[in-house]
Amino acid sequence: MSKIVVLGSNSFSGADFVDLLLERDHDEVIGVSRSPEKSEIFLPYKRRASANFKFHQLDLNKHSSELIELLDSVRPDYVVNFAAQSEVAPSWEHPEHWFETNTVALSKLVNNLRKRDYLKRYVHISSPEVYGTCEGRILESAPLNPTTPYAASKAAADLLLFTMVKNFNFPLVMIRSTNVYGAHQQLWKIIPRSVINIKSGKKIHLHGGGKAVKSYIHIRDISRGELAAMENGKPGSIYHLSPDDGVSVRCVVEMISELMNCDFAACITDVEERQGQDAAYVIDSTRARKELDWAPRVSLKEGLVEVVKWIDGNWSEVNRHSLEYVHQP
Repeated sequence: MSKIVVLGSNSFSGADFVDLLLERDHDEVIGVSRSPEKSEIFLPYKRRASANFKFHQLDLNKHSSELIELLDSVRPDYVVNFAAQSEVAPSWEHPEHWFETNTVALSKLVNNLRKRDYLKRYVHISSPEVYGTCEGRILESAPLNPTTPYAASKAAADLLLFTMVKNFNFPLVMIRSTNVYGAHQQLWKIIPRSVINIKSGKKIHLHGGGKAVKSYIHIRDISRGELAAMENGKPGSIYHLSPDDGVSVRCVVEMISELMNCDFAACITDVEERQGQDAAYVIDSTRARKELDWAPRVSLKEGLVEVVKWIDGNWSEVNRHSLEYVHQP
Protein backbone atom coordinates (compact mmCIF):
# COMPACT_ATOMS: atom_id res chain seq x y z
CA MET A 1 0.00 0.00 0.00
CA SER A 2 1.47 3.33 -1.11
CA LYS A 3 0.98 6.46 0.95
CA ILE A 4 -0.06 9.38 -1.27
CA VAL A 5 -0.65 12.96 -0.13
CA VAL A 6 -2.78 15.03 -2.51
CA LEU A 7 -2.44 18.78 -1.96
CA GLY A 8 -5.42 20.70 -3.28
CA SER A 9 -7.71 17.68 -2.96
CA ASN A 10 -10.81 19.92 -3.04
CA SER A 11 -9.92 21.24 -6.48
CA PHE A 12 -11.56 19.81 -9.60
CA SER A 13 -8.41 18.03 -10.73
CA GLY A 14 -7.32 17.04 -7.24
CA ALA A 15 -10.70 15.53 -6.39
CA ASP A 16 -10.78 13.41 -9.54
CA PHE A 17 -7.24 12.20 -8.88
CA VAL A 18 -8.28 11.16 -5.36
CA ASP A 19 -11.28 9.37 -6.86
CA LEU A 20 -9.03 7.46 -9.27
CA LEU A 21 -6.71 6.43 -6.43
CA LEU A 22 -9.60 5.22 -4.28
CA GLU A 23 -11.01 3.30 -7.21
CA ARG A 24 -7.83 1.19 -7.14
CA ASP A 25 -8.52 0.47 -3.45
CA HIS A 26 -4.91 -0.25 -2.49
CA ASP A 27 -3.51 3.16 -1.53
CA GLU A 28 -3.58 5.18 1.68
CA VAL A 29 -4.66 8.62 0.46
CA ILE A 30 -4.41 11.84 2.46
CA GLY A 31 -6.15 14.91 1.06
CA VAL A 32 -5.18 18.44 2.02
CA SER A 33 -7.00 21.64 1.07
CA ARG A 34 -7.45 25.05 2.62
CA SER A 35 -11.27 24.91 2.49
CA PRO A 36 -13.62 22.36 4.09
CA GLU A 37 -14.68 19.46 1.91
CA LYS A 38 -17.43 20.38 -0.54
CA SER A 39 -20.49 18.30 -1.39
CA GLU A 40 -20.47 15.12 -3.45
CA ILE A 41 -21.57 17.09 -6.51
CA PHE A 42 -18.07 18.57 -6.67
CA LEU A 43 -16.08 15.83 -4.91
CA PRO A 44 -16.77 12.53 -6.69
CA TYR A 45 -14.60 10.54 -4.29
CA LYS A 46 -17.08 11.18 -1.46
CA ARG A 47 -19.55 8.69 -2.93
CA ARG A 48 -17.04 5.93 -2.14
CA ALA A 49 -16.89 6.69 1.61
CA SER A 50 -13.53 4.94 1.59
CA ALA A 51 -11.67 4.10 4.78
CA ASN A 52 -8.46 4.60 2.79
CA PHE A 53 -8.98 8.39 2.64
CA LYS A 54 -8.40 11.02 5.28
CA PHE A 55 -8.84 14.76 4.86
CA HIS A 56 -6.95 17.60 6.56
CA GLN A 57 -7.91 21.26 6.24
CA LEU A 58 -4.65 23.20 5.97
CA ASP A 59 -3.80 26.38 4.08
CA LEU A 60 -0.48 26.27 2.18
CA ASN A 61 0.07 29.95 3.00
CA LYS A 62 -0.99 29.98 6.65
CA HIS A 63 -0.16 26.48 7.87
CA SER A 64 3.19 25.61 6.31
CA SER A 65 4.63 24.30 9.60
CA GLU A 66 1.55 22.17 10.31
CA LEU A 67 1.68 20.80 6.77
CA ILE A 68 5.31 19.74 7.14
CA GLU A 69 4.46 18.14 10.50
CA LEU A 70 1.66 16.18 8.81
CA LEU A 71 3.95 15.04 6.01
CA ASP A 72 6.63 13.96 8.46
CA SER A 73 4.10 11.96 10.46
CA VAL A 74 2.65 10.26 7.38
CA ARG A 75 5.98 9.85 5.53
CA PRO A 76 4.29 9.62 2.12
CA ASP A 77 5.80 7.82 -0.83
CA TYR A 78 4.31 10.44 -3.12
CA VAL A 79 3.16 14.04 -2.86
CA VAL A 80 0.98 15.28 -5.73
CA ASN A 81 0.47 19.04 -5.65
CA PHE A 82 -2.64 20.55 -7.24
CA ALA A 83 -2.79 23.42 -4.73
CA ALA A 84 -2.67 26.79 -6.51
CA GLN A 85 -4.40 30.04 -7.25
CA SER A 86 -5.53 28.86 -10.67
CA GLU A 87 -7.82 31.43 -12.25
CA VAL A 88 -6.18 33.49 -14.98
CA ALA A 89 -8.23 36.65 -15.56
CA PRO A 90 -8.58 37.64 -11.85
CA SER A 91 -4.81 37.40 -11.38
CA TRP A 92 -4.51 40.90 -12.85
CA GLU A 93 -6.36 42.37 -9.84
CA HIS A 94 -4.09 41.00 -7.10
CA PRO A 95 -1.02 39.39 -8.67
CA GLU A 96 0.65 39.25 -5.26
CA HIS A 97 -1.92 36.69 -4.11
CA TRP A 98 -1.02 34.38 -6.98
CA PHE A 99 2.69 34.67 -6.22
CA GLU A 100 2.13 34.16 -2.48
CA THR A 101 0.47 30.79 -3.10
CA ASN A 102 1.97 29.55 -6.36
CA THR A 103 5.57 30.62 -5.71
CA VAL A 104 6.36 31.70 -2.14
CA ALA A 105 4.34 29.07 -0.25
CA LEU A 106 5.56 26.45 -2.70
CA SER A 107 9.19 27.42 -2.05
CA LYS A 108 8.70 26.82 1.69
CA LEU A 109 7.17 23.43 1.03
CA VAL A 110 9.78 22.08 -1.38
CA ASN A 111 12.70 23.49 0.58
CA ASN A 112 11.53 21.29 3.46
CA LEU A 113 10.67 18.29 1.32
CA ARG A 114 14.09 18.22 -0.32
CA LYS A 115 15.58 17.38 3.09
CA ARG A 116 13.30 14.39 3.68
CA ASP A 117 14.31 10.82 2.85
CA TYR A 118 10.85 9.27 2.52
CA LEU A 119 9.71 10.83 -0.75
CA LYS A 120 9.87 8.74 -3.95
CA ARG A 121 8.35 11.41 -6.20
CA TYR A 122 6.94 14.89 -5.94
CA VAL A 123 4.43 15.45 -8.75
CA HIS A 124 3.86 19.11 -9.53
CA ILE A 125 0.87 20.29 -11.54
CA SER A 126 2.09 23.15 -13.71
CA SER A 127 0.37 24.70 -16.73
CA PRO A 128 1.06 25.23 -20.45
CA GLU A 129 0.21 28.87 -19.83
CA VAL A 130 3.86 29.27 -18.83
CA TYR A 131 4.67 29.05 -22.57
CA GLY A 132 2.35 31.90 -23.58
CA THR A 133 0.60 31.26 -26.88
CA CYS A 134 1.11 27.62 -27.87
CA GLU A 135 1.01 27.18 -31.63
CA GLY A 136 2.86 24.62 -33.71
CA ARG A 137 4.68 21.70 -32.09
CA ILE A 138 5.26 22.83 -28.51
CA LEU A 139 7.55 20.40 -26.69
CA GLU A 140 8.47 20.23 -23.01
CA SER A 141 11.70 22.08 -23.86
CA ALA A 142 9.89 25.17 -25.18
CA PRO A 143 11.01 28.48 -23.60
CA LEU A 144 8.86 30.03 -20.91
CA ASN A 145 7.01 33.16 -22.05
CA PRO A 146 4.16 33.86 -19.59
CA THR A 147 1.68 36.60 -20.48
CA THR A 148 -0.43 36.86 -17.28
CA PRO A 149 0.36 37.14 -13.56
CA TYR A 150 -1.02 33.63 -13.07
CA ALA A 151 1.28 32.22 -15.74
CA ALA A 152 4.25 34.18 -14.39
CA SER A 153 3.68 32.81 -10.87
CA LYS A 154 3.55 29.25 -12.22
CA ALA A 155 6.65 29.78 -14.37
CA ALA A 156 8.57 31.14 -11.37
CA ALA A 157 7.58 28.06 -9.37
CA ASP A 158 8.68 25.75 -12.17
CA LEU A 159 12.09 27.40 -12.38
CA LEU A 160 12.50 27.10 -8.62
CA LEU A 161 11.62 23.40 -8.69
CA PHE A 162 14.23 22.66 -11.30
CA THR A 163 16.91 24.36 -9.21
CA MET A 164 16.01 21.78 -6.55
CA VAL A 165 16.43 19.03 -9.11
CA LYS A 166 19.81 20.32 -10.28
CA ASN A 167 21.26 20.91 -6.84
CA PHE A 168 19.65 18.26 -4.64
CA ASN A 169 18.30 15.58 -7.02
CA PHE A 170 14.82 16.46 -5.84
CA PRO A 171 12.48 13.72 -7.21
CA LEU A 172 10.33 16.09 -9.25
CA VAL A 173 7.95 15.00 -11.99
CA MET A 174 6.09 17.90 -13.61
CA ILE A 175 2.76 17.84 -15.44
CA ARG A 176 1.57 20.46 -17.90
CA SER A 177 -1.87 19.56 -19.17
CA THR A 178 -4.22 21.47 -21.41
CA ASN A 179 -7.80 22.59 -20.80
CA VAL A 180 -9.37 20.05 -18.49
CA TYR A 181 -13.15 19.63 -18.25
CA GLY A 182 -15.77 17.12 -17.13
CA ALA A 183 -18.50 16.50 -14.57
CA HIS A 184 -17.91 18.05 -11.11
CA GLN A 185 -16.05 21.08 -12.55
CA GLN A 186 -16.39 24.57 -11.08
CA LEU A 187 -19.62 26.00 -12.46
CA TRP A 188 -18.08 29.26 -13.69
CA LYS A 189 -15.90 27.42 -16.20
CA ILE A 190 -16.98 27.81 -19.82
CA ILE A 191 -18.34 24.28 -20.40
CA PRO A 192 -20.59 23.85 -17.33
CA ARG A 193 -21.50 27.52 -17.46
CA SER A 194 -22.63 27.17 -21.07
CA VAL A 195 -24.84 24.19 -20.20
CA ILE A 196 -26.36 26.07 -17.25
CA ASN A 197 -26.98 29.23 -19.28
CA ILE A 198 -28.73 27.30 -22.04
CA LYS A 199 -30.94 25.50 -19.50
CA SER A 200 -31.69 28.87 -17.84
CA GLY A 201 -32.39 30.70 -21.10
CA LYS A 202 -29.43 33.04 -20.62
CA LYS A 203 -26.89 34.17 -23.21
CA ILE A 204 -23.39 32.68 -23.24
CA HIS A 205 -20.73 35.41 -23.40
CA LEU A 206 -17.96 34.46 -25.81
CA HIS A 207 -14.86 36.53 -25.06
CA GLY A 208 -13.19 37.58 -28.30
CA GLY A 209 -15.96 35.78 -30.14
CA GLY A 210 -14.63 32.47 -28.85
CA LYS A 211 -11.79 32.45 -31.38
CA ALA A 212 -9.13 31.30 -28.91
CA VAL A 213 -8.09 27.71 -29.57
CA LYS A 214 -7.98 25.37 -26.58
CA SER A 215 -7.10 21.70 -26.18
CA TYR A 216 -9.97 20.30 -24.15
CA ILE A 217 -9.22 17.00 -22.44
CA HIS A 218 -11.39 14.98 -20.10
CA ILE A 219 -10.52 15.06 -16.41
CA ARG A 220 -10.18 11.28 -16.09
CA ASP A 221 -7.72 11.15 -18.98
CA ILE A 222 -5.63 13.74 -17.15
CA SER A 223 -5.84 11.84 -13.85
CA ARG A 224 -4.69 8.64 -15.53
CA GLY A 225 -1.70 10.47 -16.98
CA GLU A 226 -0.82 12.00 -13.62
CA LEU A 227 -0.99 8.59 -11.98
CA ALA A 228 1.26 7.08 -14.66
CA ALA A 229 3.75 9.93 -14.19
CA MET A 230 3.65 9.52 -10.41
CA GLU A 231 4.49 5.84 -10.58
CA ASN A 232 6.66 5.63 -13.69
CA GLY A 233 7.76 9.13 -14.67
CA LYS A 234 11.46 9.88 -14.83
CA PRO A 235 12.58 12.25 -12.05
CA GLY A 236 13.42 15.66 -13.46
CA SER A 237 11.04 15.25 -16.39
CA ILE A 238 8.13 17.33 -17.66
CA TYR A 239 5.17 15.53 -19.22
CA HIS A 240 2.57 17.17 -21.43
CA LEU A 241 -0.94 15.71 -21.31
CA SER A 242 -3.04 16.85 -24.24
CA PRO A 243 -5.47 15.65 -26.93
CA ASP A 244 -4.51 15.26 -30.57
CA ASP A 245 -6.00 18.56 -31.76
CA GLY A 246 -7.12 21.95 -30.56
CA VAL A 247 -10.59 23.38 -30.97
CA SER A 248 -11.91 26.92 -30.63
CA VAL A 249 -14.06 27.88 -27.67
CA ARG A 250 -16.73 28.87 -30.17
CA CYS A 251 -16.82 25.37 -31.66
CA VAL A 252 -17.11 23.79 -28.20
CA VAL A 253 -20.05 26.00 -27.27
CA GLU A 254 -21.64 25.21 -30.63
CA MET A 255 -21.30 21.47 -29.86
CA ILE A 256 -22.99 22.02 -26.50
CA SER A 257 -25.85 23.95 -28.10
CA GLU A 258 -26.39 21.12 -30.60
CA LEU A 259 -26.45 18.52 -27.82
CA MET A 260 -29.07 20.59 -26.00
CA ASN A 261 -31.13 21.34 -29.14
CA CYS A 262 -30.53 25.07 -28.85
CA ASP A 263 -29.98 27.39 -31.82
CA PHE A 264 -26.33 28.41 -31.49
CA ALA A 265 -26.81 31.97 -32.77
CA ALA A 266 -29.61 32.52 -30.26
CA CYS A 267 -27.50 31.15 -27.38
CA ILE A 268 -24.43 33.38 -27.63
CA THR A 269 -23.27 36.95 -27.65
CA ASP A 270 -19.73 38.08 -28.52
CA VAL A 271 -17.91 40.26 -25.99
CA GLU A 272 -14.45 41.80 -25.67
CA GLU A 273 -11.49 39.45 -25.28
CA ARG A 274 -9.91 39.00 -21.86
CA GLN A 275 -6.64 40.77 -21.04
CA GLY A 276 -3.67 38.54 -21.79
CA GLN A 277 -5.70 35.81 -23.49
CA ASP A 278 -3.32 33.63 -25.49
CA ALA A 279 -4.41 32.73 -29.00
CA ALA A 280 -3.90 28.99 -28.68
CA TYR A 281 -2.97 26.15 -26.37
CA VAL A 282 -1.88 23.21 -28.49
CA ILE A 283 1.02 21.24 -27.03
CA ASP A 284 2.77 18.00 -27.99
CA SER A 285 2.23 15.00 -25.69
CA THR A 286 4.48 12.50 -27.50
CA ARG A 287 6.73 12.01 -24.47
CA ALA A 288 3.87 10.95 -22.19
CA ARG A 289 2.48 8.66 -24.87
CA LYS A 290 5.80 6.93 -25.38
CA GLU A 291 7.30 6.87 -21.88
CA LEU A 292 4.10 6.42 -19.88
CA ASP A 293 2.04 4.44 -22.40
CA TRP A 294 -0.68 7.06 -22.01
CA ALA A 295 -3.27 8.38 -24.46
CA PRO A 296 -6.64 10.13 -24.12
CA ARG A 297 -9.63 7.81 -24.20
CA VAL A 298 -12.67 10.09 -23.80
CA SER A 299 -13.76 11.98 -26.93
CA LEU A 300 -14.86 15.61 -26.60
CA LYS A 301 -18.43 14.73 -27.55
CA GLU A 302 -18.58 11.94 -24.96
CA GLY A 303 -17.24 14.28 -22.30
CA LEU A 304 -19.72 17.03 -23.15
CA VAL A 305 -22.61 14.58 -23.00
CA GLU A 306 -21.40 13.59 -19.52
CA VAL A 307 -21.35 17.22 -18.36
CA VAL A 308 -24.89 17.84 -19.65
CA LYS A 309 -26.14 14.71 -17.83
CA TRP A 310 -24.33 15.72 -14.64
CA ILE A 311 -25.94 19.17 -14.60
CA ASP A 312 -29.36 17.76 -15.53
CA GLY A 313 -29.12 15.20 -12.73
CA ASN A 314 -28.09 17.78 -10.12
CA TRP A 315 -30.08 20.76 -11.36
CA SER A 316 -31.65 21.71 -8.03
CA GLU A 317 -28.29 21.83 -6.26
CA VAL A 318 -26.55 23.49 -9.20
CA ASN A 319 -29.08 26.31 -8.96
CA ARG A 320 -28.01 26.99 -5.38
CA HIS A 321 -24.47 27.87 -6.46
CA SER A 322 -23.14 31.07 -8.01
CA LEU A 323 -21.74 31.08 -11.52
CA GLU A 324 -19.26 33.79 -10.59
CA TYR A 325 -15.71 33.17 -9.44
CA VAL A 326 -15.14 34.52 -5.92
CA HIS A 327 -11.49 35.17 -5.18
CA GLN A 328 -10.06 33.99 -1.87
CA PRO A 329 -6.54 35.31 -1.13
